[in-house]
Amino acid sequence: MSNNLFGTDGIRKKVGQPPLSLESIIQLGQAIAQWAQTKYGKKPTVLLGHDTRESCSFLKAALKSGLFLHSTTVYDAGVLPTPGVFNLIHKEAGFDFGIVISASHNPYIDNGIKIIDARSGKLGLECEREISQLFENIGMEQEQHDYTKLGCDLDWPEAKQRYIDDILSHFKNDLLVDKTVVLDCANGATCTIAPQIFKQLGAHVIPIHSFPTGININCSCGSTAPQNLQQQVLKHNADIGFAFDGDGDRVTAINRQGKIKDGDDILALLSQHSLYKNQHSVVGTIMTNQGLEIFLQKQNRQLIRTTVGDKFVAEALEQEELMLGGEQSGHIIAHDYLNIGDGIFAALRIVETIREADNWDLKTFDKYPQVMVNLPIKNKKDLNDPELANIIAASKSQLDAGRLVVRYSGTEPILRVMVEEVTHDDAYRICTGLSKSLERELTE
Repeated sequence: MSNNLFGTDGIRKKVGQPPLSLESIIQLGQAIAQWAQTKYGKKPTVLLGHDTRESCSFLKAALKSGLFLHSTTVYDAGVLPTPGVFNLIHKEAGFDFGIVISASHNPYIDNGIKIIDARSGKLGLECEREISQLFENIGMEQEQHDYTKLGCDLDWPEAKQRYIDDILSHFKNDLLVDKTVVLDCANGATCTIAPQIFKQLGAHVIPIHSFPTGININCSCGSTAPQNLQQQVLKHNADIGFAFDGDGDRVTAINRQGKIKDGDDILALLSQHSLYKNQHSVVGTIMTNQGLEIFLQKQNRQLIRTTVGDKFVAEALEQEELMLGGEQSGHIIAHDYLNIGDGIFAALRIVETIREADNWDLKTFDKYPQVMVNLPIKNKKDLNDPELANIIAASKSQLDAGRLVVRYSGTEPILRVMVEEVTHDDAYRICTGLSKSLERELTE
């Protein structure tokens, strides 16, 4: 069995490292095209979009070279959020799948490849393994190409407006009249799209971090660093603020007092929306705050937890026939709209919810304190290894009513340690002690 190239959200590496080096990205394009020909049984058609990283042009050109060797038709949408690509391949006829060149919330030196099926969304493990195996096979063989059967490239400049029009069709055109909204676009793929949508819905929009240079995407801004957004909401006496990540599939909210509202808060808010309040369950992950679980239990509703990764949330929503799920990080899936997260759509649905309840303070639930430590690693050791497992078990025994999660990141070389407990002091004590013990074992 080949090594899986994919993490929890596509392929992600520093540019220049395989499979994002010149030779290997062409090889990856060939593998994707071969997989697509087998899966779709014809000359496949793909919609390609990307974020604002300076490396996107290079990766796009090289990836297309590989795709064209296997008679693939590529519609190039240019800069477009990840959910915009899925929206269009899902709702426009003729597309088999989509490719997004983006490393989401990572810094500009990283980039990645996300592949989205027009019907099912992000790829499952079986498809990931098939592409990884094809990639490996191409690297070991001297492939002969038929240069009389090449693919082609078609620009699709209308893609952005088609995506904007579809989002607008879901909301009343006066949704944000007389409201001041600050939007942090992370110098990424939402820079022109999000302000345009919010303005068309009546808002006075104050955009920040909306001038991409190719190297400033996610740089001290966006959903992972909303501190400047907090300041701007207070400075402008805004009604609300939203921060997106580099590829637009995450959102963080800021209320008018400048308080951060993460994905757990957003799930709590949206669970009260008229479209979702009769759902018996909401889908979260192992990182979802226990306070949300208690909040739902008081309404005789259930929190279903998955492993970390919005594709696993999407799978659970599909399997359980549910409408709402998401991650603490801000991936929010409204399954009646799409089965991947869309930061802009989620933000507008938040506005609908708070207007219904007149809850502009974004009041949600009492959270259990969570403390997280990210440990940089070079080599992953099995967390079921007796020495590591015993260290983790000893820390779990110290918990009163909280939870403990130790996991490797699927997108970065990091071990994440999270402890949730009734008091912050206890969470901090257990988390720091566990992190130091694991760090000693993982660096020896």
